[in-house]
Amino acid sequence: MGQTIQPLAGIEIEDIGQRTDHMTYLPGMEQIDSSIREAVLSAFAGYQPEAYTAQDVRQALNASIRTPWHFAALLSPAAEPLLEEIATKARAEKRRFFGDNVYLFTPIYISNYCENYCVYCGFNCHNKIRRAKLNMTDIKREMEAISQTGLEEILILTGESRAMSDVQYIGEACKIARKYFKMVGIEVYPMNTDEYAYLHRCGVDYVTVFQETYHADRYEQLHLAGHKRVFPYRIEAQERALRGGMRGVAFAALLGLDDFRKDAFATGIHAYLIQRKYPHAEISFSCPRLRPIVNHDKINPKDVHERQLLQVMCAYRLFMPFAGMTISTRERAGFRNHVIDIAATKISAGVSTGIGGHIGEEQGDDQFEIADNRDVAQVLDAIQAQGLQPVMNDYIYV
Repeated sequence: MGQTIQPLAGIEIEDIGQRTDHMTYLPGMEQIDSSIREAVLSAFAGYQPEAYTAQDVRQALNASIRTPWHFAALLSPAAEPLLEEIATKARAEKRRFFGDNVYLFTPIYISNYCENYCVYCGFNCHNKIRRAKLNMTDIKREMEAISQTGLEEILILTGESRAMSDVQYIGEACKIARKYFKMVGIEVYPMNTDEYAYLHRCGVDYVTVFQETYHADRYEQLHLAGHKRVFPYRIEAQERALRGGMRGVAFAALLGLDDFRKDAFATGIHAYLIQRKYPHAEISFSCPRLRPIVNHDKINPKDVHERQLLQVMCAYRLFMPFAGMTISTRERAGFRNHVIDIAATKISAGVSTGIGGHIGEEQGDDQFEIADNRDVAQVLDAIQAQGLQPVMNDYIYV
C-alpha cells in the first residue's frame, strides 16, 4: 500500500500511491543537466532564517558585493527591525543601475483552459468557471486596444493546457503582438528547448515562470494532477528558455504557499546561478503574494504582510542590483507607488486578468482578484508625481 499524506483542509487527497510521482518526468519532457536544480534545492533545505543576527544583517548592508550568505541574512527575521536602513540601501542600488526609470507593461490573458489541479489557482481544472479562448481576431482587437494606451510591452498568458493553447496557437498570438509592441513576454506552461526556440522566432523576448514553492513536499500537496505536478521540469524551465534563445527570464515564488523566507531565498539563488551560467541573460524577479481565489480557505495560506514583502524585494535588489523587478496588481496602489521608488523597476497598468477584458467583452473568468485597478494614464501620473520617469520601451530594433 502507498503511504498517506496529511490532507489539506477541505481537499480530499487520495493515497499517494495512486498519483504520479511529482519528481518523475513525463513522456516528452526534455531533461537537461540537473546541477542548478540540485544546488537550488540544497540551498533551500539548508537555509535557516532564524540563525542570523542583527550583526549579520549589518555586515550584509555594508558589503560592497553581496554573496548568498549576505542575501540570506537580509531575508532573515533579524533584518525586519532594520527595514528602513535596508530600504535606503536598496533605493540607492536601484538608482545606481536604473536611474529614476520605471518600466510599464500590461498582461493579456488569451485563454483560461487548464489541465492542472493546483488547489490555490482560480484556473484549476476542477473549478467551475467560465472557460474561454480568444481567436486570432479577438487577440488582434485586444492588442490594438492595449497599444492605443501607449504601452509598448505586453505579457501574454494562458492557462496551462497544451490541448487548448498549443505552442502554435501561442506562437501566432506572439506574431500578432510583435506588430503592436516592442517587447513581448510570455507566461505559459513550461516547454522544451525547441519549443522556446520556435516562440523566440515568433517574436518572444522573455519568459516568466512561477515556481510557486521550492518546497518539494508542499509542492506535491498543492499540485495534485497535470503536467505542472512534475516539480523538476518546472524548475528547469528558465534554463531551457535561455537555451532556446530567449533574451530574458523571470523568476518568482508565490509568497504565502509555504515559508516565504525560504521560498524567496531559493528564488534568489536560482536566479543567481542561472546568471552565473548564462551571463548574457537578462534576469528579473516577480514578487507575487497569494491572492483570494476559489478554494482560498482550503489551502492554509501563510500570510505575508506588506513589510515582509518589502523586505523580500529589498533583499533581491541588494543581492542582484542589476536585475529587473516587477510589482504586481495583486498589491494595492499605495504600496505599488511606494516600492517603485525603492526596489521595483517595472509596474503593470490597465490590467485585466479575465479573457477579453481589455476591450470590455470578457468571455472568461479571472485567475485571481487584483487590488490595483488603475488605468495606464493613472499609473503614469502616479509615477511622474514621484519625480520618476515612466519608460515604455528601451530597445531599438534595427
